[in-house]
Amino acid sequence: MHKWYVVQVVPTHEKKIKKSIEEQRELKGVAEFIDRVLLPTENVSEVKNGQQKIVEKRLWPGYLLVHMELTDESWAYVKQTAGVLEFLGGAVPTPLTQKEVDEILRDLEEKKEKVTQKHKFAVGDAVKIVEGVFVNFIGTVTEVFHDKGRLSVLVSIFGRDTRVDDLEFSQVEEISEENEPV
Repeated sequence: MHKWYVVQVVPTHEKKIKKSIEEQRELKGVAEFIDRVLLPTENVSEVKNGQQKIVEKRLWPGYLLVHMELTDESWAYVKQTAGVLEFLGGAVPTPLTQKEVDEILRDLEEKKEKVTQKHKFAVGDAVKIVEGVFVNFIGTVTEVFHDKGRLSVLVSIFGRDTRVDDLEFSQVEEISEENEPV
């Protein structure tokens, strides 16, 4: 019976390893045991040099999902594919539960239909400016322009609120509540 297994692979080589598993299975005589290889990705919008680009981002870098019937031959074939490190579960690979598989596949379908913003800044977020004239100032986001990759921040300078406009997303970092200065 075919089940889904998580395979750890060399990070940044997921696509090449996926292709290798898929293309060689016929030749090695394990095609009937290996049904599908899945590289979970999502489309992410990011702005670089003022240009908005949509890039494919791996959801779990260094991992592939393989739908297969676990036999000695299929296990050895996947394990011996260049770039495969190991099955999750170690010596005895552990398949995902049907509930886990359903959640993963549903999540991937939803991600396929939309574009995620790389930076999730929102009005009211506390941020620290990490680059530019106001470096190390902490302020509050007042406007966000996702299409341009820019935002405006209100900072306090000598006790006066001052608006800093046209900051790139890369010039600020979000401050989580644990890191906030006291």
